[in-house]
Amino acid sequence: MVRFLLFFTIPLLMLGQRVDVRHTLAQPFDGRLIVILALSDKSEPRFQVSAESKEPAAIFGVDVDSWRPGQPAIVDSKTFGYPVRSLAQLPAGTYYLQAVLHKYDTFHLGDGRVLKLPMDRGEGQQWNLAPGNLLSKPQRVEWAPGKVLQVTLDSEIPPLKPPADSKYVKHIRLQSERLTRFWGRPMYLGATVLLPEGWETHPQASYPLAVFHGHFAPTISNWRETPPDDGLKPDYSERFHLAGYNRIQQEMAYDFYKEWTGPSFPRVIAIEIQHANPFYDDSYAVNSANLGPYGDAITYELIPHIEKIFRGLGQGWARGLYGGSTGGWEALAVQIFYPDEYNAAYGACPDPIDFRAFTTVDLYGHQNAFFVDSKLKRTPRPAKRNYLGEVSATTEEMNHWELVLGTKTRSGQQFDIWEAVYSPVGTDGYPARIFDKVTGQVDKKVAEHWRENYDLGHILRRDWNKGLGAKLQGKLNIYCGDMDNFYLNNAVYLVEDFLKTTTYGGEVTYGDRAEHCWNGDPTRPNHLSRLRYHQMFIPKLVERILLSAPAGADLSSWRY
Repeated sequence: MVRFLLFFTIPLLMLGQRVDVRHTLAQPFDGRLIVILALSDKSEPRFQVSAESKEPAAIFGVDVDSWRPGQPAIVDSKTFGYPVRSLAQLPAGTYYLQAVLHKYDTFHLGDGRVLKLPMDRGEGQQWNLAPGNLLSKPQRVEWAPGKVLQVTLDSEIPPLKPPADSKYVKHIRLQSERLTRFWGRPMYLGATVLLPEGWETHPQASYPLAVFHGHFAPTISNWRETPPDDGLKPDYSERFHLAGYNRIQQEMAYDFYKEWTGPSFPRVIAIEIQHANPFYDDSYAVNSANLGPYGDAITYELIPHIEKIFRGLGQGWARGLYGGSTGGWEALAVQIFYPDEYNAAYGACPDPIDFRAFTTVDLYGHQNAFFVDSKLKRTPRPAKRNYLGEVSATTEEMNHWELVLGTKTRSGQQFDIWEAVYSPVGTDGYPARIFDKVTGQVDKKVAEHWRENYDLGHILRRDWNKGLGAKLQGKLNIYCGDMDNFYLNNAVYLVEDFLKTTTYGGEVTYGDRAEHCWNGDPTRPNHLSRLRYHQMFIPKLVERILLSAPAGADLSSWRY
């Protein structure tokens, strides 16, 4: 905080301005109160909160404990904010004001810790969409020096309607014994199961399992059983600079349905796992000191449960993993950590797989995650770019934005989930900080824990000749754009350098000027290829299974 005061001066004239927030519901609440001041009324302010937008809404956050009805919670000039650090720095003018309370539950963990965390409520750990969170109505306000604004939270976000099953799509939920013991309350895993054409009419068939890892989705992604909506109003994709992208998405999803049910698509069971948790929209599918044994729960509880119900072959040679971004890291990590339980991993644009290139930070060599190590310069480390290298956010900005959304690694955002999964438990019972969230100073002791337990590049180098390499032969495949928006290609280069010294039997490929989510398809632009992960990787997996299945394996009942 000392460094903060050195670089930001708060005019004394403006110290009196504040926002007073109350709620009208009957009971007290714990949680994170987020006050939002947006420049535009194009949507509710809660939907304009972004770290990398050119004109993001200004946000300010405070923790509340046992917050009673009618009791004011105050956001003032001392409250940490983003992109301005204080209300005192917010320029005078017209804004659109809204407040949200992200509710926290009290968890009594199996190891005795008592933590306050936001429980996922079916939305995939999204603070601005979570059912039960308190809201105020958006209001237009004039902001000026000395201004005091009043806000009342008088409504709740309603519950979500669960998606319906169909002939091909089934939704399942399983209470995990392992996770329930860890969290000290019933905890569940879910999955959306996509059944192959002919599943009902071929009762003698047993099927390979294709596991698509990625962010939370309420149902199968990029799947649609009806033609695109005739009356769909075209939207505009800022990311791809493309009009009518919503129409394209519907067309591609319907195309997948037609391919899946057609005569030529491989007959497998495909699943997408739902493992949203109190820290993020998924668990990263590995065991963690802070999240619990999600890796074991998925591999040894959920997947056998699905295979038993839907006639999976139920053996490692008949399972494969694929995904992009978070899912790309998960596919590779699960294959490495459970080498006998899966037969191939296809990881596209994976989250950092070598922490010497943790986006643009070398966690072992750099002293500061926000700025280049220098006694005289203050060069910021970038966090997000486009294919031309234009930077839209720095590492400091991304982390300060997260800090407003939640203290103690509770923002539900990207840097915080990495910290929650990879870190040991801190002295306060929450995840140990990998670096100071305000200053960026790296904790080398925590970095060492990360390296030994979750740095995939390091683990491969450390254990390859101890038997791991033999178990992974032909199973690791990586795809990444060389202009990945989050610099994820840098870590891929480092892992590729090691794999080239082995006979690993997989492939590593790069897309020229391709941005995030490039999946190895050189024939389509990124805005289309990212919608075709199932079509891209399931045929590759089946080819791998046919080449590597053990003698006597069932390679016929499912090939009709």
